[in-house]
Amino acid sequence: MSKRKSLEENFTQAVQEKRIPDGFIKVTDNPVKGLTSEQKVILNRKANTMFNNGNIEDARRIYITTGYSDGLTRVGDYYMNKNESLKALKAYYLAHNHRDTEPIYENIAKVISSLLQN
Repeated sequence: MSKRKSLEENFTQAVQEKRIPDGFIKVTDNPVKGLTSEQKVILNRKANTMFNNGNIEDARRIYITTGYSDGLTRVGDYYMNKNESLKALKAYYLAHNHRDTEPIYENIAKVISSLLQN
């Protein structure tokens, strides 16, 4: 079975068991105004170090603050690998990463459709 298929099945099962992850609230879509380019670089480097050391949540907060889409995409990828699709969707959405949000939207639509058929 493909990894993607396995992730979709795990997500479907989680939704059907009503185990929706906490924190699926859009915090912000725009980086904080007033940060200089140099400040963003310093913060993003710090967040990258945090991310690499496993401190994903603090790194995510900094990426949101600076609007660093590559960092948010990496956070989304991390959550997808942990089978936490809604957290991944939030990170991808804030990164404006349509390529990775679309499959999750499609899976959500399939789950809703199957629930409506029952």
